[in-house]
Amino acid sequence: MEYSSDYGSAGIFAGIGATFVIIYFGLIILSIVGMWKTFEKAGKPGWAALIPFYNIYIMIEIVGKPAIWLLWCIIPCVSIVFAVWLTNLISKSYGKEEGFTVGLIFLPFIFWPILGFGNSVYVGPSAAEAQQGFGNPFNNPNDPFNKTQNPPQV
Repeated sequence: MEYSSDYGSAGIFAGIGATFVIIYFGLIILSIVGMWKTFEKAGKPGWAALIPFYNIYIMIEIVGKPAIWLLWCIIPCVSIVFAVWLTNLISKSYGKEEGFTVGLIFLPFIFWPILGFGNSVYVGPSAAEAQQGFGNPFNNPNDPFNKTQNPPQV
């Protein structure tokens, strides 16, 4: 009597799948812990990293953008552009460059902990200059063409 069964290979695939699930959850936990510490560096509550839409709102507060950005970050298609922009502003708020933004987007489980546990310092909202406006460029005191000429003394 010969038994032919494919159940042995199913057990192997289940083990491989369970391993990937455990690794996946480990990477998510690394990202959340890094985000938690990053929020605390900015003076925000770290537990906000656990709540899905509230963490986006906290990131918007960290970079100094208005609250309407939360709406732009959840609208399909538009959210991709604003999420990348928000991530770039987060890295700028901690004194990092665009390369760090690319890392935050593609390898968040590595770069959020670097931002949270590393020596980076929160330098303030990177979008603060945008809220002040551009001012009047025609009243620039350093403009050599905007100097008033004094009449010659006789």
